[in-house]
Amino acid sequence: MIHPHTKLQFISAEKGYGVVATHFIPKGTITWAFDPLDQVFTPEKVRQLAPFFQKIVNTYSYRDNKGDFILCWDHSRFVNHSFHSNCISTAYNFEIAVRDIYPGEELTDDYGYLNATEPFECLPEPGTTRTKVMPDDLLHFHREWDAQIKDAFTYFNQVAQPLGELIEEQYQEKVKEIAAGLTDPDSILNCYYQPSKVALAV
Repeated sequence: MIHPHTKLQFISAEKGYGVVATHFIPKGTITWAFDPLDQVFTPEKVRQLAPFFQKIVNTYSYRDNKGDFILCWDHSRFVNHSFHSNCISTAYNFEIAVRDIYPGEELTDDYGYLNATEPFECLPEPGTTRTKVMPDDLLHFHREWDAQIKDAFTYFNQVAQPLGELIEEQYQEKVKEIAAGLTDPDSILNCYYQPSKVALAV
């Protein structure tokens, strides 16, 4: 579920639609959380779909660390890519704002942490040499994203959390400890889909 203070809006001919903030969303806010209405498709289930529906799943879903495709039911599936994203996935099945997001500003993700199935050509952006999202970007950029997540969590208890009730039970205590400064967040590398199932050293 996307943060309630957002709306779907046409951005440009190149980007199409995107998700923009309707109110100020401060750094440290949960901006999206997995919920029971989101659809989970195994790779086998995707292969069984007609090509028309396969295209929809491939266009609007992300892959979790099991390799399953998650198709969000609300307009969160329209969140656009940016190499300077203001939202980042965590190891706890929700995303967090890593800087303040102002009314009218797009909420963005770096598709590099969403387990792309193939390289993704991106529009040029100042301040980065990256031009493509790669399926293994999590292996190369997780430390940078981890640092942003850790910093954002220091604000977690200071801001309203309208999606806080969607934190899954298995993560609730850990998130409380992180927000209280008692422990560090787990690495975003935990979100990486490893087809080989080989353990990775962080």
